[in-house]
Amino acid sequence: MTNVPNEADDPDFGIIYFGNDWFAENRTSSHHIARRLAGKAKLLYVDCPGMRPPTASGRDLSRIWRKLAQTARRAVWIAPGLWHCTMPQLPWRRMPGAQALNRWFGGWVVRRAMRQAGIRRALLWFVVPHPAFMLDAVPHVAAIYYCIDDYAAHPGVDVQAIADCDEALSRRADHVFVAPPALLPLKQHLNPHCSFSPHGVDVELFARAQSADTALPTQAALLGRPVIGYFGLIAAWTNVDLIEWLALQRPQWSFLLVGHAHVDVSALRKLSNVALVGTQPYESLPGWAKAFDVAIIPYRLNRQVKNANPLKLREYLATGKPVVTVRTPEVDRFAELVSIVDTNEEFLAAIEKALVEVDPQASQRRMTAVQSMSWDRRVTETWKVVREVLAIKAPASK
Repeated sequence: MTNVPNEADDPDFGIIYFGNDWFAENRTSSHHIARRLAGKAKLLYVDCPGMRPPTASGRDLSRIWRKLAQTARRAVWIAPGLWHCTMPQLPWRRMPGAQALNRWFGGWVVRRAMRQAGIRRALLWFVVPHPAFMLDAVPHVAAIYYCIDDYAAHPGVDVQAIADCDEALSRRADHVFVAPPALLPLKQHLNPHCSFSPHGVDVELFARAQSADTALPTQAALLGRPVIGYFGLIAAWTNVDLIEWLALQRPQWSFLLVGHAHVDVSALRKLSNVALVGTQPYESLPGWAKAFDVAIIPYRLNRQVKNANPLKLREYLATGKPVVTVRTPEVDRFAELVSIVDTNEEFLAAIEKALVEVDPQASQRRMTAVQSMSWDRRVTETWKVVREVLAIKAPASK
């Protein structure tokens, strides 16, 4: 592979990484992968405005103004080997001329940022589908599509437009990595250069939930036991009705929900045994998880969830805590380590059973099961495949 460009032997080479909001409240696989790829080659992280049109909410309006301000700025150096810029996009993609303007202005901003970062030979890396037009707007050596979700199933998006972008990337990318196992057959049908690449986990970080040195946040320490816990976005796929039902059935339990609420949670706020603590720093999550007696994944079984590869599941397992979850194809792979349920009543019964768990080795088994699934290992495996792609593509690009 002597012709494969990388940071060490080709300072002009770099990765143009199209991901979701770098400053989002929730750390996703997009962020974890980008940080580690920046150790393999120079990387420009391109914020891509959301897939759904903005609403008139204060949060959306504030986000629009922030993105506009970031668009006006040149690329920003974040860390060694890692740059950041924001790609402008009109979210109303069906408006006449919107696509052409997005392609022209977005391409100009990204090419400007590439020059500032010193990237002249680019590998395009897509973690979201809607900037697919960048395949024609930015010269590149090769293109990678890292599909981590069924994007067209997200609430509020233009389903057909997002599906078209997803299909275009799936067909045209030089290699497609697929995190949700349910989507793998479809992607393999569209592109023979396709492989399964499930999420990783910050093993060492979440293992701190078992450490005596990890302090409980004050709000968690004040809760009555047992504590039934959840961390992550509280979004359209979160079954808020189930959480409310569980809290009403067991008023003596405390329900600790850590994360930003994108949906109406007013019914939960009325319950004295439910604590909604909002967004917390990613690095603090082990402390919150330490307070959990049982961790839960109370998702609605919609298309998005059925085709998902829940990062949260591996993070919970890395804490060693008992896990009760709804059933999905990816969750089923961990059936020996978690309690999988199909009804509200089964969810309640499984929590009660987990609370009286008597197997002292169960926690260690859960942690050991994800020990080999670190983000470092995932990215190393992925990069081996990418280098094979570059070995084929790079000579033709010179």
